[in-house]
Amino acid sequence: MNQVLESARIALGSIWSAKLRSFMTVLGNIVAVTSIVVVVALIRGLNESVTAAILSQAGADSFSVQQYPVARGDADFEKIRNNPYVSLRDASAIRRYAVTATAVMADVSGTARVGYREKSIDSTKVRGVTADYVHFSSFDAERGRLMSTTEVDSARPVAVIGWQTADRLFGTDVDPLEKSIQVNGRHFRVVGVSAKKGSLLGQSQDEFVIIPIDQFLSMFGSRRSLSLTVKPRDMSRIRQAMDEAIVALRSSRRLRPAQAENFGVFTSDTFLDIYNQATSGIFAVLVGVVALSLVVGGIVIMNIMLMAVSERTREIGLRKALGAKSRDILTQILTESVVLSVFGGIMGTIFGSLIALAIASITPVPAAVELWSVTLGIGITAVVGLFFGLYPAMRASRLDPIEALRRE
Repeated sequence: MNQVLESARIALGSIWSAKLRSFMTVLGNIVAVTSIVVVVALIRGLNESVTAAILSQAGADSFSVQQYPVARGDADFEKIRNNPYVSLRDASAIRRYAVTATAVMADVSGTARVGYREKSIDSTKVRGVTADYVHFSSFDAERGRLMSTTEVDSARPVAVIGWQTADRLFGTDVDPLEKSIQVNGRHFRVVGVSAKKGSLLGQSQDEFVIIPIDQFLSMFGSRRSLSLTVKPRDMSRIRQAMDEAIVALRSSRRLRPAQAENFGVFTSDTFLDIYNQATSGIFAVLVGVVALSLVVGGIVIMNIMLMAVSERTREIGLRKALGAKSRDILTQILTESVVLSVFGGIMGTIFGSLIALAIASITPVPAAVELWSVTLGIGITAVVGLFFGLYPAMRASRLDPIEALRRE
């Protein structure tokens, strides 16, 4: 251990004595590790953000029924483009025949102009829901309450609004509860304000209005496909609930056994799989391209260490003449290579973390710098230094002390 520490001390002294050359030597590692930390941080941040958004919208404890299943290309979409709309009749069929389902919510969304007195917001998301929406955790009311099942079933003109919608329409001085807002000119009484959810890739998740579905269809027209969200009584029976829903829809739509299903059934895992399939290849290529620069940095370190061995031939010969073993010379040169490479890794990690955090703070792209990625970046540079320093170290350890001392 003492020998390794002494070699590390000598290595640091060599780095400090030739600061510019050392910096230029590890510049490749600094750039590579900086890029790796930034790319991994952005990928992790994006994955966590998208996963949270999918789970909040689709729900981890439910599955959804939509007009179209997953289409892998234009040919697949041509086969399903004429699928019938998902309707309230389909929701009733699932409620009737899916005995393991505890709640079936139908919802539909669009955009509208929302206003309060002289203030208004264009293109606000408006979502119409059925009474079972209260059973899903994605709906909440931080202030006030949710719409009651009676209000939804009887299509009362009531609404739950998002945090940002309330902030933009009412500010901080006016209590939005029991106030009347206009949605495309129609008045709705605000009964609740949802908790703040933040944004996803710069898109606010807090600017919306939730109203009874019959009110929505009355304003926007009934010729729209709905989305059904089904919650099983027990998560362990979600597969059974999905099978029952499929049977109920096939029966309701009078599909023969040989006919394919003209609807899609999805869980949150389905959406996550689609996202992962779409992005995993891109992310792998990004990391691979960035990692190539580590190889280039390692080659630079090997060349510099070969040059250092050549410059220090007399020093190495003198040390061997005084009793240093080949193993001691090998350890010293390897330690210098590893310390040089790790120094670049540490600098790259610091720069990468700062850049990732700066990107996250000034752009809508999220970033998550984690300890394992920092450890990985420094560990990789240590391996690179060890691998590319091995040849110069072996060459130095094999020098004949007499021949080395003869060199000028």
